[in-house]
Amino acid sequence: MNDSIQRIAVLSVHTCPLAMLGGKKTGGMNVYVRDFCRELGRRGVQVDVYTRSQDDCIPPIHELGDNARVIHVPAGPERFLKPTEVADHLDQFVEGVIAFAAQEQISYDLIHSHYWLSGIVAGQLRERWGRPLPIIHMFHTLGHMKNKIARSAGHRAPQIRIDGETKVIQEIADSLIAATPSEQEQLITLYGADPAKIAVIPPGVDPERFAAIPKAEAKTRIGHDPCKRIILLAARIEPLKGIDTLLRAVALVDECCHEILDETCVVIVGGDPWAETLDAEMERLQQLRDELAITRFVTFVGSKDQMLLPNYYAAADMVVMPSHYESFGLVALEAMMMGTPVIASEVGGLAHLVKDGVTGFHVPAKDPKALSLKIYDLLEHEALREKLGRQANQYAQNYAWSRIIDQMRTVYAAETAVHVPVTIV
Repeated sequence: MNDSIQRIAVLSVHTCPLAMLGGKKTGGMNVYVRDFCRELGRRGVQVDVYTRSQDDCIPPIHELGDNARVIHVPAGPERFLKPTEVADHLDQFVEGVIAFAAQEQISYDLIHSHYWLSGIVAGQLRERWGRPLPIIHMFHTLGHMKNKIARSAGHRAPQIRIDGETKVIQEIADSLIAATPSEQEQLITLYGADPAKIAVIPPGVDPERFAAIPKAEAKTRIGHDPCKRIILLAARIEPLKGIDTLLRAVALVDECCHEILDETCVVIVGGDPWAETLDAEMERLQQLRDELAITRFVTFVGSKDQMLLPNYYAAADMVVMPSHYESFGLVALEAMMMGTPVIASEVGGLAHLVKDGVTGFHVPAKDPKALSLKIYDLLEHEALREKLGRQANQYAQNYAWSRIIDQMRTVYAAETAVHVPVTIV
């Protein structure tokens, strides 16, 4: 790391990197921030991750690893809020960050912000701390892309988000990090981003944390019958994840060759299937499962702590990602690192990450029949599953965090070279 970079402020305003995968507004971004910051800390950089406090029972400061910590900043009611609701409390968040940094007598060499809310906060912090402080920003998802696949007005990104993203891109960020070439193009064509400001750097994966686990052992760890095959989906429970496409595909497999599902279970990680009042999408999916008469195959197991997920990936015979849109698709990368083939919609980052016929298969989004055929192929042909799994593991090595951090270091060095470090007073 550039010697001039001693301490970094990382902003993840609306969602905590410690949250369970599959919960409300928790997914790949949480994992990215957590693992990226841990790796930076291991490199000797002091990393402070600022996130909004959502639970007054959680300690304000949580150690994330060597030289890295999460700081929970009160901003609005300490409960889950939608991003648009969080936007009403950004000024309080800014004041909380400034007060904490002043109390600790610390200064930062740069700000790395995630999602549009954090980008807005980064701009306000720089104004308070001094203009020289560079800002590196990553969106993870884009409002315009969400609107392209929205099924209804209620699923569209609000104008405040579009305006916020545009402001971050055109006025605030010094460098923009795109996860894929597709996202790079979207930033340019949809938001008018300066191509010179964009670096394409994908998320990474920890080879040690996602090291191979014997399948039978992994199934035992998650309490699954070792004799049964597993089709796994791990995601937030929301329409754009295409979970209904998976349910319809399983029903098609059952119709044409039901015997192949006799020793198979579809495990869906995410959400809260036992809530007294189910959210709309969970209720819709459970009703669809019952209507399709596949309840005996499909199990909703709820959100899981991120440290447990390797066991689910290792236990699975395949991971399915029928999303309508994914800016990257970190679940696919983690599964591939563990040697599990992935069937994914050919959209967004998944179109780049999953190599068709090499690490898994591509299928068109919203196409249950195409998905059912690939599921059948992998269930029927054990040798094919094993071959794709081996190749998936080999390919995923290219995304080891050590390599990704080196790429990000180049961006940091370029920005800090033209900025004077700020001192907080």
